[in-house]
Amino acid sequence: MAYDEGLAHRLGESLGDLPDLSTRKMFGSLVFMWRGNMLVGALGSDLIARVGPEAQADALAQPGARVFDFTGRPMNGWVVVDGEAVAEDEALEDWIARCREFVEALPPK
Repeated sequence: MAYDEGLAHRLGESLGDLPDLSTRKMFGSLVFMWRGNMLVGALGSDLIARVGPEAQADALAQPGARVFDFTGRPMNGWVVVDGEAVAEDEALEDWIARCREFVEALPPK
């Protein structure tokens, strides 16, 4: 599955000022790494969001969010958000902020 280049561009624009930001292609998606830790990504037209285990239940209660089970095994602390739910910049920024809050607390790799 190819990733949505428009979503990837929007993510890059929003995250562009973060130090130690990089991208990596994985499993047909494009993920953004911050200080060596996965932060967010584009999988098809959907957003991959790393919110952390403690915030996962709240994240799953948000519109368009579902468990991230790309490999058939749910990933704890991750959700996938339907592309339509992040079509507006404000919604995308909200998800990015959720992810940054969790990943910022992780040690750099």
